[in-house]
Amino acid sequence: MKAHARQRPETVGAGEKKELYRVSDAMEILSLGRSVIYELLRSGRLRSVREGRTRLIPASAIRDYVTLLEREADADGLGAAS
Repeated sequence: MKAHARQRPETVGAGEKKELYRVSDAMEILSLGRSVIYELLRSGRLRSVREGRTRLIPASAIRDYVTLLEREADADGLGAAS
């Protein structure tokens, strides 16, 4: 019998979006390694919350981080041409 398959981090079920992600989920979503994620958390570039001993990253923090990267790329002249 096949073990329980891991759900993709972007969805909870029937199209519902998750609001909080574990570090391992954020790693997959952002295509970054564990040490990079923790450095982003330490530097404040990526926000997180704690629930007990678990570090969770809000979906809004992931969106904000991607927006920050896009702004930085535009400021450096590295963004996509209009």
